[in-house]
Amino acid sequence: MAPPSRNPNKTERASGVRRRSVLASAAVLGAGALGATACSRVPTGDTLARLKSQGTVRLGIAGEAPYGYIDDKGDFTGEAVELAKIIFKRLGVDDVQPVATDFSSLIPGLKTQQFDVVSAGMYINKERCQQVIFSDPEYQMLDAFIVRKGNPKGLHTYADVVKKKAKFGTGTGYAEIAYAVDAGYKESDIVILQDPVAGLNAVEAGRIDVFGGTALTARGVVKKSRKAEATEAFAPIVDGKKHVDGGGFTFRPNDTELRDAFNVEIHKMKKSGELFRVLKRFGFTKDEMTELTAEELCK
Repeated sequence: MAPPSRNPNKTERASGVRRRSVLASAAVLGAGALGATACSRVPTGDTLARLKSQGTVRLGIAGEAPYGYIDDKGDFTGEAVELAKIIFKRLGVDDVQPVATDFSSLIPGLKTQQFDVVSAGMYINKERCQQVIFSDPEYQMLDAFIVRKGNPKGLHTYADVVKKKAKFGTGTGYAEIAYAVDAGYKESDIVILQDPVAGLNAVEAGRIDVFGGTALTARGVVKKSRKAEATEAFAPIVDGKKHVDGGGFTFRPNDTELRDAFNVEIHKMKKSGELFRVLKRFGFTKDEMTELTAEELCK
């Protein structure tokens, strides 16, 4: 199975494509290893029992904050990494070993045993559910815009961007490309930038009027800016309906027992409020908490 495209088609993008990795140094390791093992056979069996026996789980991450990344001290962290440490310990697996790779290599790497589980805040959608299975999502995600202070053009939705002929930018492979196109924006006019930091710089410099991304990312990026701000979170319109994405852990199709055990623990954390306490450290708010299921998002 080919890896997810950096520039996915409209159906895939509108379903909620997770953002690609920008941690180039760590990504090289994963991408190189994948090429060498793409044809290897995936062993079957009780994965949870194997992980308990070896005491280690290899965790595929994409080097993207706030999901899974390397912090200033050189340590792996992020909401998905920290969540994995808690849940796998409760499942009897003490050691979590993150493996950083490019986002597009995560599903192929999972299939070829480069890692046991993917924890990269990956959006759950119909196309991916045909290749892998997901835990129920640990979060839901809305969109927001990075705009100049005071939002001078009054941009709150993709329809506003089109109506007011604002110069729109977003990131490579972002779902926001499809959201803007669905609203009537010409795709060839979209300014594609490396990441939200580049988007903030472009807004501050006046090269674009607005940068589209997730509400979580937009809030974090503008914290120290004197020239830009994030708009209120909103649900983009896809095919005439409000669309909400949700991200979860990713497993091989034959690892249903491991996925089900993981789900039991994550639902306990949701019920007790522990999940929010973990995610709050990485900028998540109660608006990002969800009772959506993987089954709903896979439709």
